[in-house]
Amino acid sequence: MSGVGLHPGDSEVTAKPSEASLVLDLDPPRTFGLVDQVALWANLGVSLFGPVTAAFVLAPTGTPMSLVAAFSALGVGVILGSTILGLAAVPGARTGAPAMVLMRGLFGRRGSAVPTGLNILQNIGWATFEVVVIAEAASRLTDDSLRPLWVVLAGAAATTMAVRPLGSVRALRKVVVWLVLAASVYLLVSLLGQPMPGATEGGWDGWMLGVDAALAAGGVSFAPLAADYSRHSRTSGAAFTGAFVGYGVASAFYLAIGVLAFASIVDVGGDVIAALLAVPAGALALLVLAVDEVDEAYANVYSTTMSVQNLLPRLDRRLVSMGIGVTATALALGMDIAGYQNFLYLLGSVFVPMFAVLIVDFFVVSRGRWDLSGRARTRVAPIAAWLLGFVTYQLINPGYVDAWATPWIALRETLGLYPPAWLGASLTSFAVAGLAMALLGGVRRVGRP
Repeated sequence: MSGVGLHPGDSEVTAKPSEASLVLDLDPPRTFGLVDQVALWANLGVSLFGPVTAAFVLAPTGTPMSLVAAFSALGVGVILGSTILGLAAVPGARTGAPAMVLMRGLFGRRGSAVPTGLNILQNIGWATFEVVVIAEAASRLTDDSLRPLWVVLAGAAATTMAVRPLGSVRALRKVVVWLVLAASVYLLVSLLGQPMPGATEGGWDGWMLGVDAALAAGGVSFAPLAADYSRHSRTSGAAFTGAFVGYGVASAFYLAIGVLAFASIVDVGGDVIAALLAVPAGALALLVLAVDEVDEAYANVYSTTMSVQNLLPRLDRRLVSMGIGVTATALALGMDIAGYQNFLYLLGSVFVPMFAVLIVDFFVVSRGRWDLSGRARTRVAPIAAWLLGFVTYQLINPGYVDAWATPWIALRETLGLYPPAWLGASLTSFAVAGLAMALLGGVRRVGRP
């Protein structure tokens, strides 16, 4: 395996620098131990998007499932999603390469430009969304006229954290995680005190769709970012465990809070902020969560920076982060992004089968022997496997961007394919892409002289 100034290895390594390198072709400092990894991913797993997603776990078909069905779907989805996230973190720890540079090993140097460009688009979009969510929560707690101020403050905080990413992780571990833990426990206890429907009231209709929603929230959505942080891990074991345990526990907790909120507080519709404010002293807990939401925005800004450096490795990451932070803040101030959310979900569908291919190829087919240099050749088998998974996803769930969804629906009807309502696109496309990579990789190995 050759890299871009990156030395693979899985031994305990402690580098002198305490902050991330400014350019890509320098070795990353290995400063993250297990506690750092768990704290980082636990903070990223604590998000107001968790309770929002819980509505799709509880009522994926529009009619609420029973609490037993919802929590079982939540558990299965989070375990699967966190496993994928943990496995996506390991290559970064072993090679020292960020996520989109790993795509050179999968698709070749030129081929990596496609997922890199898509990742830049989706991360800027999600950074914008995170800033909007923070500003919305803060304006609910203060005054709506102050929303622009909260947008600017949230964007500035996320950008500052992205400029000093490793120091920010240490600060999260020492301070923020404890405040969030206290607020989280309080919310859970308060919600458990609310009247609930019967545990078996509602049935199991849409259970697989609930698993699919929990799978997306439980780690798959962060897989394209995982190696950007695990590259600073001292061991691959710490990287996997930190992502699996930290993000898994936190995302499960907040999905559970969302399920309980929507099941017990029935007069708020799909407004998760209103549901949390309806809890006694919920305003204080919401304040803590709004502050913690900054780290999701920071993660998206920093990972966008890492993606840009895959294309321009000598560019100073601080300048890139500041430019991206300003862009996300400006979009949050002046752009109506309600319709853009569907476009972001469409971009996310690209990465679900892609990381199935990455995991199977790295651990089973290539066994870590990747060329990550600027001379890495285009590889046909991973591209073909990813395309099969991507097409599978679109045939099951083409999304809600009309110009994109209409041709897929027409193709589905032409082929006579009518996926059952319970079939989840994420899990199915992941399985198809992974199996295709295993088969195509096996054929390639057999065909070697």
